[in-house]
Parts: sequence; structure tokens; C-alpha cells
Amino acid sequence: MPQAMPRILAIAATPALRFAWHERGMTVALRQQLSLRKTRPETSFGPFRPLPALPWLVMATAIRIVGFGKPGLIVPALVLADVCVLLAFFATARDSIQAAGGQSSLGELTLGEQIKLSLSILWRIVLVIIIATLATAAIGFSSFAPHLLWGLDGMAFDQGADLGRFWSAAIAALVLLIIVNAESNGGRVALFAAVKDLGRHALWLGAAVLLLGVINVALGYGQGLVRTAIWHFWQISMVGQPLKNLIYVVFIFSFAMLRLWITLSILTFGLKQSYARGG
Repeated sequence: MPQAMPRILAIAATPALRFAWHERGMTVALRQQLSLRKTRPETSFGPFRPLPALPWLVMATAIRIVGFGKPGLIVPALVLADVCVLLAFFATARDSIQAAGGQSSLGELTLGEQIKLSLSILWRIVLVIIIATLATAAIGFSSFAPHLLWGLDGMAFDQGADLGRFWSAAIAALVLLIIVNAESNGGRVALFAAVKDLGRHALWLGAAVLLLGVINVALGYGQGLVRTAIWHFWQISMVGQPLKNLIYVVFIFSFAMLRLWITLSILTFGLKQSYARGG
């Protein structure tokens, strides 16, 4: 018999094998852990509600552009952009679970609760990334090691190394398991428990990460072709610079949203199959 799935991402005992959240347990447990109370309705971003990740990806894109090439702004810009990426990850994870036939309570968290949860996850993932970067440099791959620093950012945005794209897929799997594990830990974010879960679901999630890495590589090359086409458009077009800048921003966050949707769809499917079939 396959092991029981945590309540936060349970598989119902039906032929359809669907995901389900248990009695809003995630919402209650997280609020107890975060010590926050819901004092206003959930932030909906008005007309963006059908695409809940879009506002966060737009913000992340703008922050990355502002911080680009400015040494004093690179680190704070990267932190803020990664928080936005995590918030977009939450929104996409919720919709991905619902698309798989389940229900998610992530959307019931207030904006403050989501930001606090993001920060709690962020420093743990950053710790993993820094350790992996230093270890990779120490064993002689010093030229590749810096690409690992973009592991979290790479869940939504493209990066320059193919192996780095596989690394971002693995980081996305770890973030998903941290979220899933939070309910079974009373809402507490537990990195080591998530790492243990990653090993327990290594077969299906490993396959999902490998598939996602291949897709990210292909998506990266496709994005590069579009980027080149936009650059040529800039050289020959007579439209104003504001419109050119708008086109470039739309290009960046459109690929970011596509990459995030593909990431969560594949990882959610892999995790569902792991619980259903074992491993």
C-alpha cells in the first residue's frame, strides 16, 4: 500500500485519484505558526484575478530590470524579486492543484501571511543554494558555481547555463515539498523534513525534475530566439522607446509565467503519481 499522503495534498480514495486539502488545515496551521490574523479580504489584483501569478511576475520583472547593472542594488533587488517569485509560485501551485482535481487553501492566506511565509522559505532555500554553490566551487567547478546562485530566480526566469536550469527545477521541487510539508508540521516550515520527503519521492519527482530540466533548456533556447528577434525589431523599428521597453517587459514576464505554469504542472503531476503508486 502506498504511504498516506499528508492532508495538505491528500489523494482521495477514488478511481480519479484527486488532490484535496483537508478542512482548511493548511490555512489554520499556517496562521497559528505565522501569528497573523486575517483582517481584510484577500488581495485579488482586480482584473488580474484569473491570472493570480501575473502581478507578482510583473513586479519581479520590474525589480530585476531596476537592479540590473547596479552593484549597490543587485542583492536587495534579487531578494525582492525572489519574494515575488515565491508569491507567484504559491498562486500557481494553488491553481495547479485545483487543475488536477483538488482544492487549495493557499489563496485564503492574506497578503501579509503569504509574504511572511515567503520570507520563511526564502532564507532556507538561500542557505541550500549558498552551500551548494560553495561546495561546487570547492570541488573545482568554480566557473559553473555562480550559476547555482540563480536557482530560485530560475524557477520563473531564464538563466545562462543548461545545468543551472536543471538545478532550478530541483529547487522548485524542494519549494513545493516545503509547502506540502508545512501542514503536517503544524504550519512550521521545515527544510530537513522536506529534504527527507524529496528522497522518499525520488523516483517520480526525480523523473519530473529531469523532464522539467529538459523543457527548461528548450524553453531557454526558444526564449533566446525571441529575444534576438526583439533586438532586431529595436534596431529597425521607428516606434518610441517607451513602447520598446514595454514590449521587452511583456516578453520577460510572459515567458516567466509560462515557465512557472509548466514547472508546477509537471511537479504536481509527479508528486501525485508518487503518492498514488509509491516512490
